Amino acid sequence: MAQSSYTKVLIVDDHPLLILGLTSLLKSCNKFNIVASAGSISGALKLAEKEKPRLVIMEISLGRENGIDLIQKLKNLSHEIIILVLSVHDERFYSERILRMGARGYIMKTSPPNAVLDAVFTVLNGKVYLSENERERIFQAIADDSTHGTKDWTMSIEKLSNRELQVFSLIGKGYGTTEIASRFNLSTRTIDTYKEHIKLKLRCFTSKELRQHAIEWYNISGSP
Repeated sequence: MAQSSYTKVLIVDDHPLLILGLTSLLKSCNKFNIVASAGSISGALKLAEKEKPRLVIMEISLGRENGIDLIQKLKNLSHEIIILVLSVHDERFYSERILRMGARGYIMKTSPPNAVLDAVFTVLNGKVYLSENERERIFQAIADDSTHGTKDWTMSIEKLSNRELQVFSLIGKGYGTTEIASRFNLSTRTIDTYKEHIKLKLRCFTSKELRQHAIEWYNISGSP
């Protein structure tokens, strides 16, 4: 098989050992050309523009950066790029969000190698990949919501914008308004506005309740 006929892959993760293992797994299929790897959003975008990969396999937690932002940036770069999220974070809390942003699948790093390869070939064949458990959860949530209404506040997380989710996650990590504002280079007033929007969407009536929800969210999701 000629090298040019291989599927070009860019891996985005900030753990070199994961990149090494994933590279080895893909090369074992003799169908992929790992053109590059990156550990940051800026690095990934530069390499994607240069190498023009067909497939990007990426983590959404990249050190201090939130990889969710990378999905839209990659799709803006080229609508032809296929994105598969391979993450340490629980699929229950991110799969629907990343699919809406343009990614084609979500698989957790705890999955066995054969499942990772299944996910890769599924998205390359133009289909969406989610685990059977996640598909069932989504279908059940839709059914429950249409018949009984959603009772679990965590289901309302999907109502948050990406920036609101980032602010909410940092609240759960213990960051204060000034620290969050500095991190995003925004004013404290803007962060306070985000907080008010989050409270409305999650039906929190006090700042204390917002903090409690944020801490609970951080503990159960391990949010990036």
